[in-house]
Amino acid sequence: MVSLGCVKNLADAEVMLGSLMADGIEITNEPSEADALIVNTCSFINSAQEESVDAILESSELRAVQRPGQALIVSGCLPQRFRKELPDLMPEVDAFMGVDQIAEVPRIIREAIDCRSKKTKKNKDEHSNKKAKIAPLAEINSRPRYIPDVQTPRFRLTPSHFAYVKIAEGCNHPCSFCIIPRMRGSHRSRQQADIVEEAKGLISQGVKELNLISQDSTYYGMDLVPGNRRGNSSPGKFAAVNSRLSPDASTLCSLLRELNQIPGDFWIRLLYTHPAHWTDELIQTIAECPKVARYVDMPLQHIHDTMLERMRRETDGQYIRDLITRIREGIPGIAIRTTFIVGFPGETDKRFEALVDFIRETKFERLGVFSYSKEEGTRAGGMRGQVSAKVKEARCAQAMNEQKRVARSMGKAAKNKKLKVIAEKMATDKILKGADVRSWEYGLARDGNRKSPKLTADQYTVARGETDAPDIDGRVYVRGALPLGDFSWVRIIGHTDYDLIAEPV
Repeated sequence: MVSLGCVKNLADAEVMLGSLMADGIEITNEPSEADALIVNTCSFINSAQEESVDAILESSELRAVQRPGQALIVSGCLPQRFRKELPDLMPEVDAFMGVDQIAEVPRIIREAIDCRSKKTKKNKDEHSNKKAKIAPLAEINSRPRYIPDVQTPRFRLTPSHFAYVKIAEGCNHPCSFCIIPRMRGSHRSRQQADIVEEAKGLISQGVKELNLISQDSTYYGMDLVPGNRRGNSSPGKFAAVNSRLSPDASTLCSLLRELNQIPGDFWIRLLYTHPAHWTDELIQTIAECPKVARYVDMPLQHIHDTMLERMRRETDGQYIRDLITRIREGIPGIAIRTTFIVGFPGETDKRFEALVDFIRETKFERLGVFSYSKEEGTRAGGMRGQVSAKVKEARCAQAMNEQKRVARSMGKAAKNKKLKVIAEKMATDKILKGADVRSWEYGLARDGNRKSPKLTADQYTVARGETDAPDIDGRVYVRGALPLGDFSWVRIIGHTDYDLIAEPV
């Protein structure tokens, strides 16, 4: 399997592999050995689509050379989004499957292998140069409804010390730039007891970090309220429904509190929250649950009111500023991670400068900036005022340069502080060079502050702090070897642009 895209797609890949293995199908890391190959695709933005298409075509070309009888299956968001077009556009694929079919993959695999066998046999039997025209299998529901449960087989693709737990699927938000609701369907939550049972199993296996994921984690449980399955995503409507909930209703707060009660030393990390659905109760819950990481992942996308309205984000600039103040005052030591989109249709120089000012003033602990991607089938794709690629690129660089100054300042302020980290792996020379750790060491030697030793890769451990999500945020490079997959305490002794340098306490 080749799995592309976000960690929610990775979780789907884990379900597919688990279902295959439970059915007695062997998984191999060598494509040339496989009877079937799955490309699990992403289709969120144009660049993701291009990567997915390249992976499909490359797999087809390698198959022609290495194993002509190999079945090629395409899963994930690309076939879900283009379910009508792809069977005609990609006849080299033997089966397309949507997000509703991930647990049915053993049957689909066998049918795809049979389909491929018929194609190759027909091609051998034909004396002309024409290839056999056998239509690919296509099982894709137009409106996905599937969501896994604790009984769903799963083969984890993450390191042993952390796992992703999907608490919900789909999305109800009307963001004008986003195609996810059309690909993933309406928001649908898992039962709380089911999530907790999965979490307990993971903790018993030695997992030290539970990363809760969905398209909108803060909406968790609201669709379980009778009559509220579709909608109520704006702050006012959300608050009105929230106020009418019964004491035993499942909400993100009740879920976090129950997960926090599971015995053991571990982090609970909340990812993919929406600003429209934050409440004072959620702030209080995080503050009162010590196992919930002091970390907020909350994409804001912009701060200018006009841009937020055009994006259909259901919040305005003042609401966002007030929310950030409430979160920081209510949860001491919290780190806020957000993302912004630059170059959205209608973003003038003045509106962009308002965003840069906001980044400079707010000093987000973690921040990413992305250029707007014009997507077919979205409301924003047809808007006037499209921004040129050159301007988008320049704005993205300018915004990230501003954040780099913020990050450097925070790195400097962290010096001599003690930090609890989880050790990921021993550093390689390539990792140290890419993270600029070598430059930091030699910089100290040039300044005459201390003698920099001739370091080797095994003298550094790559770790993460409580405010660093896997594969997203910075790292802590610790001198010496720490027990991998476990917690340790370190002291900060330096920093690069986005990473920290530490030594064991």
